[in-house]
Amino acid sequence: MSKALDRLGLLTTFARIAERGSISAAARDLGLSQASASRQLKALEEALGVQLIQRSTHSLSLSEAGRDCLADARALTDGWDTMVERYAGEESEVRGKLKVVAPVALGQLHLAEAVLRFQQNHPGVSVTWLLEDEAIRFAEIGCDLWIKIGPLPDETLVVRPLGRVERLVVAAPQLIGDRRIAAPGELAELPCAALEPFEAASIPLSQADGTVETVNASVALATNNIFAAHKAARLGIGYAVMPRWFVERELKAGDLVDVLPGWRAKPLTINAAYLPSRRQTRRLRRLIDHIAAAVPAIPGVSGP
Repeated sequence: MSKALDRLGLLTTFARIAERGSISAAARDLGLSQASASRQLKALEEALGVQLIQRSTHSLSLSEAGRDCLADARALTDGWDTMVERYAGEESEVRGKLKVVAPVALGQLHLAEAVLRFQQNHPGVSVTWLLEDEAIRFAEIGCDLWIKIGPLPDETLVVRPLGRVERLVVAAPQLIGDRRIAAPGELAELPCAALEPFEAASIPLSQADGTVETVNASVALATNNIFAAHKAARLGIGYAVMPRWFVERELKAGDLVDVLPGWRAKPLTINAAYLPSRRQTRRLRRLIDHIAAAVPAIPGVSGP
């Protein structure tokens, strides 16, 4: 038994070193000395007969064998956690760590509170909460849950849709002036603040009856940051396609206007993605269910 536990300890240390890219940082996380973490890494490499970490003067990187081993290490340590939970019983307190990656704006403005409420109900769960809009390498960063708006590029993940995001064309009143914009084509006269990768110079808009028209946008600002596109719209630099949950307050206050009330951009899906497993840990299952219940309460988000 002690040897099995030691092996799990070696795998846990290796996974943390891979995630942090630093032996010293991993050692601090695990409450080990740097020398002890180094010895555990060396012991694992000797046991497997391969080099897992490529060391240079300033950085560490995974070898090809290390990348394969990392996936196996996570599967084994997760399997141990799942087994412990199984024998502890469904009624036992949910405990353990979770690492979640979420979109910057949605995570900051809405989902963070949902996760914090979850922790209030489950104080034994420790959460690492990371905000990132770009695609991630799920296995390499040791993620338990990835919440992403739009399609996911990783086909190895299980994807659970959480909600559909209403998106509309908004602008500052001073940009619109006395114009009465009745059709998408009339937006060609105005500058656009385009949020990439969702919009560019060609923006399809649709009506409830299925009618679709495409706006040939004159892009004044192209950005991958929703806060920058939003600021540009607020300042009258250009109109922008925004999710309702991000602009609901300004719409009610009159700081932004819904330029084409009968037209909407293609809705985007909020997805929860996680690794396939015969049995997910209870803490992950409960967190996903908790977030899934919270998402439809966000303004402009409907059920999946």
